[in-house]
Amino acid sequence: MSARVLIVEDDPAQRRILEEMMKRFGFEAVSAESGAKGLDILSGPTGGQLELVILDLMMPGMDGLEFLERMAGVRGHVPVIVQTAQGSIETVIKAMRAGADDFVVKPISPERLRVSVQNLLKVNALTEEVKRLNKKVGGALTFDDLIASSAAMAGVIRLGRRGAQSNIPILIEGQSGVGKEIIARAIHGESERRGRNFVAVNCGAIPENLVESILFGHEKGSFTGATAKHIGKFQEADGGTLFLDEVAELPLDMQVKLLRAIQEGEIDPVGARKPMKINIRLISATNRNMIEMVKAGQFREDLYYRLNVFPVMVPPLKDRKDDIPALVNHFITRFAAEEGRKVHGIDPQALAMLQLYSWPGNVRQLENTVFRAIVLCEGDILEIQDFPQIASLVEGYEVKIPELPATPAAAAPAAAGPSRSTGSVISDGMAIGIPAVTDGGHIRKLEEIEADMIRLALHRYRGQMSEVARKLGIGRSTLYRKMRDLGLEDGENGRSTG
Repeated sequence: MSARVLIVEDDPAQRRILEEMMKRFGFEAVSAESGAKGLDILSGPTGGQLELVILDLMMPGMDGLEFLERMAGVRGHVPVIVQTAQGSIETVIKAMRAGADDFVVKPISPERLRVSVQNLLKVNALTEEVKRLNKKVGGALTFDDLIASSAAMAGVIRLGRRGAQSNIPILIEGQSGVGKEIIARAIHGESERRGRNFVAVNCGAIPENLVESILFGHEKGSFTGATAKHIGKFQEADGGTLFLDEVAELPLDMQVKLLRAIQEGEIDPVGARKPMKINIRLISATNRNMIEMVKAGQFREDLYYRLNVFPVMVPPLKDRKDDIPALVNHFITRFAAEEGRKVHGIDPQALAMLQLYSWPGNVRQLENTVFRAIVLCEGDILEIQDFPQIASLVEGYEVKIPELPATPAAAAPAAAGPSRSTGSVISDGMAIGIPAVTDGGHIRKLEEIEADMIRLALHRYRGQMSEVARKLGIGRSTLYRKMRDLGLEDGENGRSTG
C-alpha cells in the first residue's frame, strides 16, 4: 500500500502538477483547495491514513502558518513540507517554528521534492517504529499499534479487547508465525496490568529436567547444581502477565503443577518449605490441536479447560492478505535502518507477487523474506528479482538473470571439435564453453576448469558470493579460499558484493 500524501494548495494548476508528481513517485495524493478543507480531511475518518502534508504557505483565508498552528491540535506528528514562492530566510524560519519539517521553493524541482518526501516518510516511519518498540518493552503495546487492519483480524482484535478487561485465562491458537505473542502483548497493554511485567516463556524450548525450576523457581541447595536461589517465571510475572507460548509442549507432570498454580494462585518452588502466593494474568498459546491431544492422553483435560476459558483464534497470513502491504512496508523501514540500506519501498509488481503467495510460515516467513530481499537489493526499491525463492513458487513470475558476458579468451579458449564441448554449460539458451581438452588434445588440469567454473558463476550471479557458493555446492569460506589459491581475488571476476 503506497503512502498517502495530502496536498493543500489553492492554485488548481499547481495542485494538478503536485498530484502528478506524487503519482509518478509512487504515492497516493489527496488534495484540498484551502487550509480549512485540509484540516477537515486530517480530522476526518480517513485522516489517520495520511502520512505527509505538502502545504502552500500563501493562500487566501487561512494561510499556511495558521494551518500549521491549528494542525498541531489535530495530527501534529504528521510531517509537513511547505512550498512558497518567497524563499527568504525569515519565511523559512517562521514555517519551521510553526511545525514544518522541510520547505521547497516554487517552481518546484521534482527531484528535490521526491528526496524530501522520501526522507520525511522514512524518518516518520522510524519514529513510529521506535514508539512501537518502546511500548512493547514497557508493556504498553495496544491493538492500535498492531499492523492488523484486515477483516480477518477484526474478530481477533474485538475478542482481545474484551478479554483484556478481566483476568480471565486466555488461550491464543494459531499456526506458527502468525504473531500470537504480539496479540498477547496487546492484551496485556490494554488491561489493568498495563506497564507491569510481561514475562514470555517458550515451553517447547525448555529442557524437560529444568521446566519446574524455570517456571516455579528453586531454593539454594535444593538439588545438585543449585548454588543460588532462583526466582521462577511465575514470580517474575507477579502483578503482571505470564505468557506460556507452546503450552501444549509441557510434560504431563508439569501440567499437574501448572493446574494447581492456576487453581490455588500459589506455587511451590523446588526445595521451598511453604507455598508462595502469586498474582498473575495467564495467557497461553499453542499451534497444536489440543482437543486431539486431550483425546490421545497427551494433555490433561482438566488443565485444557482451565486454559481455554477464553479462546482466541489468530488466522494464518494467507487469510489476511490485505495486511501484507503494510507489513512489508513496516519490515522494509525496520531492516533498511538496521542494515544501513537506502531501500524505501517495493515495486508494485513485486508486492502483487507477494500477495499471491500462500505464506506457510506466516508473518515470520514474510519478515525473513523481506530481510533477505533488503540484503540482496542493489537499488532503492525492492523488485521481483530480490525475491528469487518466492518468484519460483508463484505462477507467472520468474527471476530475470542478466545475460552472461562473453567468456574471456584467456580463461576459456574456443572449442575446436566435438570432444571440446563435453564441459559446456547451457544457460539462457546459449552454450558457454568450458573446454575439458587443451589445444594439443590433452585433458586440462582440474584447477583450470575449476577457475573457469568460478568465473562463470561470478558472472552469472553478479558477484553475490552467498549465491555463488550455494550454486557451486561449497561454503563461502571455501569459495574465498579457492579464489585466493586460484588468483581470482584481485581480478575483475573476483570482486565480490556479498
